[in-house]
Amino acid sequence: MAYSWHMGSLPSRRLYSRVQTSSVWVYWNCDRKADVSPVRDMGVGGLFLKTPLLKLVGSVVNLHFLVQEGQIRADAVVKYVKPGDGVGMKFAAVSQQDRSRLVALMTRLRGLARRNVSVPQKGN
Repeated sequence: MAYSWHMGSLPSRRLYSRVQTSSVWVYWNCDRKADVSPVRDMGVGGLFLKTPLLKLVGSVVNLHFLVQEGQIRADAVVKYVKPGDGVGMKFAAVSQQDRSRLVALMTRLRGLARRNVSVPQKGN
């Protein structure tokens, strides 16, 4: 049987694309421990937090974003852990009101990412 795709062209497991960010931080708590961490990348389906704190896969995390779009609260589930780097999470619950702010945040971050990619770099 011949396959019609190459290893590099397999579809992503994610339902929603993610965007890199260095400007978003989140207050989060899990198992009665709280921390503030930068978000490395995020999408409307989940995010990756840079943190030295390790959490078990399956742990429920309560997230609080305070961004220019307004307060966004969400519950997420830890899906994977990269020791020394951080944790990947999938959103489990976001209120309808906060979901619209999350979509607005993603729209702004995607716009910033496009501008950063399309700005030509000055040569030496």
